[in-house]
Amino acid sequence: MQNIEQLILKIKKNDKNVRFVDIVKLCEHYFGKARQCGSSHMVFKTPWQGDPRVNIQNKKGKAKAYQVRQILKAISRLKDETN
Repeated sequence: MQNIEQLILKIKKNDKNVRFVDIVKLCEHYFGKARQCGSSHMVFKTPWQGDPRVNIQNKKGKAKAYQVRQILKAISRLKDETN
């Protein structure tokens, strides 16, 4: 099992081939449980409004690359704001 920092490094190297379960793990670690997951999207609450949004979709077991980039940006912003 990978720890969160190792997972982030792995995803930063290749954001186009990320397993959906890995991105869910990251989102739940940083943003808590999804506030919406009944539709095709899982939406996570952030402490700010607007972009970067934390909204993901499962596409045949993989996360969409543009959503992975949004999540990495949101994690970076969250870390910046808490430091």
